[in-house]
Amino acid sequence: MKFDKSIIWSFTLLVIVASLYKIMPNRPWGFAPQIAMAIFAGSIVKDKKWSFLLPLASMFLSDLLFEVLYRYSVVDLKGFYNGQITNYILFTGLTVFGFFVNSKKPFSILIASLAAPTAYFLISNFMVWVMGGGLYRPKTFDGLMMCYTDALPFL
Repeated sequence: MKFDKSIIWSFTLLVIVASLYKIMPNRPWGFAPQIAMAIFAGSIVKDKKWSFLLPLASMFLSDLLFEVLYRYSVVDLKGFYNGQITNYILFTGLTVFGFFVNSKKPFSILIASLAAPTAYFLISNFMVWVMGGGLYRPKTFDGLMMCYTDALPFL
């Protein structure tokens, strides 16, 4: 597949800026452009196998930067951690939401922009609860609801 140089530079710049934003100090937790990038890539990139690369490259680059900063004791969060592959799989799935976006129908953009983060929130926090992460909520329905409540500031 042949790409126009301006598109390659645009995507490269988008990945770099999103990656750098994600590691900025004092940014709101849970606010990063990768979900929007996944929807955008799924809706814009014609060759769907390439559409998965945009958000994943941004996530990997920011995780790599976090890991370097962690190793030099600049930040307290590791870039690479156990269970991280689940996060990458979820973001791959979020790109699929963009496949259903019709840029001529604003309602489809609205639906995808609400459905993708909601799906990510529900699935990722369910995985946190199942794996015993976060605040170690009990393995009951109430414990799951507590886990979701704990995570609301990140939604």
